[in-house]
Amino acid sequence: MDFIDRILLGDCETVLADVPDNSVDLIVTSPPYADQRNHTYGGVIPAHYVDWFLPKTEQFLRVLKPTGTFILNIKERVVNGERHTYVLELILKMREQGWLWTEEFMWHKKNSYPGKWPNRFRDSWERLLQFNKHRHFHMYQDEVMVPVGDWSKSRLSKLSATDRTRDESKVNSGFGKNVSNWVGRDMVYPTNVIHMSTECSNRNHSAAFPIELPTWFIKLFTIEGNLVLDPFVGSGTTAEAAKALGRHYLGIDLDPEFHLLAESRVVQVQSRLLEKPPHYSTNGKNEPAQS
Repeated sequence: MDFIDRILLGDCETVLADVPDNSVDLIVTSPPYADQRNHTYGGVIPAHYVDWFLPKTEQFLRVLKPTGTFILNIKERVVNGERHTYVLELILKMREQGWLWTEEFMWHKKNSYPGKWPNRFRDSWERLLQFNKHRHFHMYQDEVMVPVGDWSKSRLSKLSATDRTRDESKVNSGFGKNVSNWVGRDMVYPTNVIHMSTECSNRNHSAAFPIELPTWFIKLFTIEGNLVLDPFVGSGTTAEAAKALGRHYLGIDLDPEFHLLAESRVVQVQSRLLEKPPHYSTNGKNEPAQS
């Protein structure tokens, strides 16, 4: 099967069966959350979500390269007044399946509008779970560096003796810091909190994330010519970002309308050119930051 630079129609679990082992460099996806997208996925109830999703992650594990990464955008649903545990249960079951739960990023939605419920406030963030097959995976941290920020003007101008040496963690964790290493630097590494606005025009999709989100992870975990997979490609955002950055892509979706929508979006992409540079800030403010 020709799967390179394609948007394929079908269930990812079935379609991926024809994709060779160890052929994908990065998986970035946002699957339907429990009880959502009823018309397409049948509205998987929270109690059955893990059983529904695990056969798919088994295929993801098989097609991902040993040096590859899987980024899963998912969030718990409220059931009977409390957060359901299906995401936590999924993480544990995926670890049994052979995945390493390496990291967890938080996507802070900067433009989330106000809201209130009787016993909670409006969600303004989502999980981005990172899974790997092995401890040693490809990661290109320099590609997502951010401006150092105004804090450096005061903090780095008055260094103590401790700041000039490696200050070991007081809890013997093995971590330490040398603040003086950042003197004179314009760019630093970001945190695991990503401040990005949601997609305002949802492109005929109920849960489209902004193109800056997959762009950020594609830069972090791949190089040009690598293959990026989105098994729930929806409106095609991940595939669009991959093509614009000079990566190969594979998108899969069950919905014929999303399939056509994603294909049309990718066709319009000028290779490695985005309409605007991705915006990322370290403090949640609205000013753009260089990538």
